[in-house]
Amino acid sequence: MAAPTRDHLYNQRMLAETAPQFPKADASSLSGLLHSAFGFVEFRANQEAVCRAAVAGEDALLVMPTGSGKSLCYQLPAIARGGTALVVSPLIALIEDQCAKLVSLGFSVARIHSGLDRAVSRQACFDYLQGSLQFLFIAPERLRVPGFPEMLAKRKPTLIAIDEAHCISQWGHDFRPDYRMVGQYLPALRPAPVLALTATATPAVQRDILTQLGLSSARKFIHGFRRDNLAIEVAEVPMPMRPDLICELLEDPARRPAIVYAPARKKAEELATRLTSVCKAAAYHAGLPAEIRADVQQRFQSGQIDCVVATIAFGMGIDKADVRTVIHAALPSTLEGYYQEIGRAGRDGLPSRAILMHSYADIRTHDFFLKRDYPPIDAVQKVFNALSADPRPLDEIRARLTDDPKNHDIDEETFAKAVEKLFIHGGAQVDYENNATRGDHRWSAPYTRQSDYRRNQLELVRKFVDGHQCRMAALVLHFGDLADGRIRCGLCDFCIPNASSTQQFRAPSRAESVALQAILDALSGNDGKSIGKLLKELPGNLNRKELDTYLSALAKSGLITVDDAEWIKDGETILYRKASLTAQGESLKDGNSLSQFELQLPAEGPSSRQSSLPGTRADRKPASKEASIAAQPINLSPTGQALEQSLKEWRTTIAKKLGMPPFVVLHDRTLHAIADSCPTTPNQLQEISGMGPAKVEKYGQPILEICKRH
Repeated sequence: MAAPTRDHLYNQRMLAETAPQFPKADASSLSGLLHSAFGFVEFRANQEAVCRAAVAGEDALLVMPTGSGKSLCYQLPAIARGGTALVVSPLIALIEDQCAKLVSLGFSVARIHSGLDRAVSRQACFDYLQGSLQFLFIAPERLRVPGFPEMLAKRKPTLIAIDEAHCISQWGHDFRPDYRMVGQYLPALRPAPVLALTATATPAVQRDILTQLGLSSARKFIHGFRRDNLAIEVAEVPMPMRPDLICELLEDPARRPAIVYAPARKKAEELATRLTSVCKAAAYHAGLPAEIRADVQQRFQSGQIDCVVATIAFGMGIDKADVRTVIHAALPSTLEGYYQEIGRAGRDGLPSRAILMHSYADIRTHDFFLKRDYPPIDAVQKVFNALSADPRPLDEIRARLTDDPKNHDIDEETFAKAVEKLFIHGGAQVDYENNATRGDHRWSAPYTRQSDYRRNQLELVRKFVDGHQCRMAALVLHFGDLADGRIRCGLCDFCIPNASSTQQFRAPSRAESVALQAILDALSGNDGKSIGKLLKELPGNLNRKELDTYLSALAKSGLITVDDAEWIKDGETILYRKASLTAQGESLKDGNSLSQFELQLPAEGPSSRQSSLPGTRADRKPASKEASIAAQPINLSPTGQALEQSLKEWRTTIAKKLGMPPFVVLHDRTLHAIADSCPTTPNQLQEISGMGPAKVEKYGQPILEICKRH
């Protein structure tokens, strides 16, 4: 079957202006279109059922891993249904990548996001209204621009794809208020089917996505989280030792191309510079100008760069099939994000490796940012209590709270975060002039649920790195596939420790064999024990770290299992970890029988593992001086004060246009820092906290003009 022509699509769209009905495509026509339009001989696993549902006009939630072909699941139905498909995506890099691929296939495509000239966006709107587009990609914040949703509704799309749909959910790892409001615009764009697509949704996130988008009757397609060609290993490495180890790993050409995730922009640049001694490497993060990011991505895609070092928080949108290694130079904050990032390795199906480095310092860093982003409930309650039914300026409320010695737990940053959370959860209303009033008193329950969820996400990451089971099986279980999650991958550092590229292992000593046998004896004849109880009952002076090391060795040998368990006390569910003997472990009667199993312990030994590593003492300090000291307010000069006032007046105008409170545009702290430094270039502006590339591209020009006038 020949691909629909542009003229045919245009005419078909003209005939279906208000409430189009589309014929249901059968499997044979979809297969023909798959080949003629996209060049594929056959569908990948699980793709065809999704495509058929979309062509038939059914809403769907698709959760499939990175690299499994999710994009085709909306692109093929879009072509089959005719007209224009609307694709909403939160990542500019991903929009650009998808558009470039579709254009290369001969499709008519346009995109609208903050990184484009206004003339380009206007032309995209014109082409959409003329019916000459097959795909229109937009960033979610465009839906808040007055008149834009109404423009889309004039010629309803024939299919709506919501990419990276986990960002919609308050339980997602990248909660974005702009994206969370997408659902309220969908009814006006119906009857087009809606496809929500993501690679990282747990069962809780899946339910929230469907609720927020109003997809009560959507079909769910949850498939394929196991990666049979990806070997995962986790290594405890102090921060100072990581750059040398990463350089050593990537010195081998067989481990390249590679992506390295760093915890911060500065770390990404430092590590990229170090890596240039062993391969062609470049940094890629949100603080770089758009043209540099685009150049790095293009050179990596084309093979001119062997390694890209990116910040963990920044979505790269890279679709490169032959990435051999993904290294995390710090602990990720969520398993969902981690899974998506390692999914960029081995998309060609060939053997690949994911390496995660962590230490105690990573936990301290995450704890710091968690406390910063989710202030204690008592502090948020004080801010809520300071609000009233009468509108009052936020500056006045903040000054009154922070000047009171009794409120030592509320500084400027805590106040800003508290107002933000109250606004999100309905506890505060803020008008265009930054005047706040008290909102719904029921804000505390959803705030507590969300903050608890964030803490639980970090706890799940901790359990993963300290886990006593196959790495891939643990990830599969995390996404809700209970059956497949019981099967070992046979590739990771748990399944075959000797294949690890970052750690060395050895056989246990005689004393260690005695300790291992004692653990087996303590678990014999019962249905298992909690790790805490086991630690108390064992002879000697084992600490928790040593016990975890021994449990991991026994689990790798198939003698025990360590599982999550729960019990209920006074109506409260208590979670804990439980060790139990397997049939093999139960069969052992004495210490000598352990010799038949190939038990492996870390080469440095569990008791000396930390003390033998250089840099460990420094690793146990807070993550950084900046992280442990709250930013002090800047005293502005008279000129700076005048500039700050001008910036606030400009922000108020923008807030009114967007129909949102001013702090959603830019926080007061950001305006204060701009007024202090008075930047003259986009790069200088981007160095200011709170001014990422999207903000600079959207607001940079007017801000710099205001600074120039002062």
